[in-house]
Parts: sequence; C-alpha cells; structure tokens
Amino acid sequence: MEVEFLGGAREVGRSAVLVDDALLLDYGLLTADPPQYPLRDPEPDAAIVSHGHLDHVGAVPALLKGDRRPSVHWTPPTAALARTLARDTLKLHGNSPLCPFSEEHVARLGEVEERHAYREPFVVEAGGTAYEVTLFNAGHIPGSAHVLLDDGETSLLYTGDFHTDDQRLVAGTTARPDADAVICESTYADVTHEDRRAVEDRWAERVKTTIWEGGTVVAPAFAIGRTQELMLVADANDLTPYVDGMGVEVTRLVRRYPEFLRDPEALRRAKGAARFVTGRDGQRERIAGDNELILTTSGMLSGGPVHSYLPAIRGSPTNAVTLTGYQVEGTPGRELQDHGRLAINGTVRPVSARVESFDFSAHADRSGLEQFLEPYRGARVLVNHGDRCEAFAEDLRADGFDASAPELGERIEV
Repeated sequence: MEVEFLGGAREVGRSAVLVDDALLLDYGLLTADPPQYPLRDPEPDAAIVSHGHLDHVGAVPALLKGDRRPSVHWTPPTAALARTLARDTLKLHGNSPLCPFSEEHVARLGEVEERHAYREPFVVEAGGTAYEVTLFNAGHIPGSAHVLLDDGETSLLYTGDFHTDDQRLVAGTTARPDADAVICESTYADVTHEDRRAVEDRWAERVKTTIWEGGTVVAPAFAIGRTQELMLVADANDLTPYVDGMGVEVTRLVRRYPEFLRDPEALRRAKGAARFVTGRDGQRERIAGDNELILTTSGMLSGGPVHSYLPAIRGSPTNAVTLTGYQVEGTPGRELQDHGRLAINGTVRPVSARVESFDFSAHADRSGLEQFLEPYRGARVLVNHGDRCEAFAEDLRADGFDASAPELGERIEV
C-alpha cells in the first residue's frame, strides 16, 4: 500500500492522503487568506471522508468536476455537514478562483455518496483493488470517524481528528482496531489540556463576571461542534446565549442524528434556552450593547457575523472576547490572540476588550495521543496534521515507535 500526502503533512489544514493513486482519504482546505487547497488535483476512484470540518471535507465537491464520478463515503452527519460547508464556501468565494467547485458539483454529491454507520464494514473498489473499510467513532464532532483500510495484505488506520476524552456533545473514542500502519493527527502533541470541567468553570465565570460588570462577551466559535459544545456548557451554567452564524443551522442539523450525540436531550434543552439571531432590523448592533453572551462564527475571526460584533465591543476593556478554539497561523484570530489587534474593514486596530483563550479543544492532547498509540507499538506510525509533527515523531521514536513525519508531497510505502 502506497500513501501520498497531498495536504495536512507538517501543517494543520487541507488534509488529503491518496492511497495507491486511487483512494483518497479526506480532501480539505486550509482556512487562510486566500484559502489553500491540496497540492494537486487528484482523480481518485473513491474518497472516504473522516468528518465534516473544512480542513478535511472543504474541497470534496471539486472531485466531481467534468465527467469524474468517484464514490464518496462518509457518515450521515458528515454528509449533511459537507453540504452546509460547501454552500458557505460558495457564498464566500463562489465564481472566483478561490473556489474550485460550483453548486452543480455540490448537487452531484447525491449521485455518488454512500453513507455508513460506525463499525459496519463495507467494500470500496478503487484502482482495481477491493478495500475493506470500517469507520469507528473518533470522538471529535458528531459523525467523525477513524478510517480503517484493509487491502488483504496491509491494514492502515487513518485517525482523522480525534479526542480520547468525553465532551458534552460527543463521547471520546475507545476504538483501537488492529492495524499495520497508522496515520495519526498531532494537533496538540505539545499540549496538556487543562481539566475540561475547570475550563468550563473558568469560562462561565469570565462570562458572568463580564456581564455583571456591564460588559458584553463575544465568543467566536467553530460552527460545527464548538458552538453546540458551548451551548451545552452555557446551559449547564444557567447562561442564556445568543447564537449567530452557521452554528444556528448546524445545531438544527446535528439534532437530526441523535445516535451520533452523547446526550441528545441535553442538546435539545440547550437549544431551547438559547436565542438564535436573525440579523434583521439592526439586531446585532442592539445585542452588542446589551451586556450579553454571543456565540458566533467564525471561530478564527476570518469572516461571518463576528465582524458585526467586534467593532462594537473592541474599544472597552469592560467587554471580553473569549477565544474557544485553535487559531491557525495567518488567521485574524491568531493575530488577535498573539498581538491584541484585529484588521477591521481593511484597517488594523488595537482591541482594548479583554481577550482570553480557553482550551475547549476537541482533539486529544499529548497524553491522549500517547494513550491512543500505545497499542500500535508494533505498527508504523506516520504523524501528520500538526505544527510540530517532526518533533512528536522524534519523541515517539525515542519511546520505541517506528514513527516519522512525512513531508508535503511525499509518497511512502507501508
């Protein structure tokens, strides 16, 4: 089995791994200005998508250009989320060089997709090889999956993004299927997560204190997973948030798949307690001045309704911005996190509002990664999807693993 890393190698974003020149694992984009796509435009016979985040699924409709019709395999939530993300990308970049697909390509997904449950093996034909494929719960977001491939000679586990600890929205992964080789994400390989309950308590206290002092809290959040997680945390702490942006649609969407949620009833209650923003008649301007908690996209401040709120609250230290997700290099969120400034309408301005980061990560940390990999000491481990892939691979080698960190474009026989 030969794997080629078209994206996501020694970086976070645009994940794409081509197996035997015929079977594609993920096909995402890197959220930046401008967006970055995988190194080249492959023509696989089939694609398997681990989960519904832009950096893993964002470019999938482009696989259906011309007369190409590869089969696309994913879980039901991932199928629905992929369409939501594609429509958003078209809204932002459609009919421009920044978007490699059209609405027609998104519509074609219905012709080629196959939806699968966890732990139910299926066969994918690609390049003349019949691969047995099994998806396992990855504990990252609803529908996220580890992908196990077996061509009859070699078994390969592609972890996708995963978490070993329970979140309020989804349960952590417990799957450790046998595999000869593992392609393992490493986003938080150099981090030890703070206890999740302590993070929740600190965040809730910051929100309550800010509102009590007369301020407004803007909590930029990824629409998929993080917004729903924060809604659950808010409800558990008697907070009533406004929810704005794509997270509104995604919340309704994931509730259609209760079997992929840890506690569907808790999410129903949290949705009932939240107030969804329509944006009509100056609603956002009023909310920004009303000492409220606002959960809004985008999580990295690269667009979306968050840009309606930040100009209104940035000037007062009584207000707060709580960053609740990973901020990729080159994004406005990283600029705000590192330097306390933000480009608003083309002008870089200082932000006087309190800016705090809270580790609500849906990824395994260093100990979680090591715990996950422990059963694979006899396997080959290929580290990807991280800022410090080489360093983590070196540490794994020092601990007795056969580990390496492939480069972008590298082809490896496993």
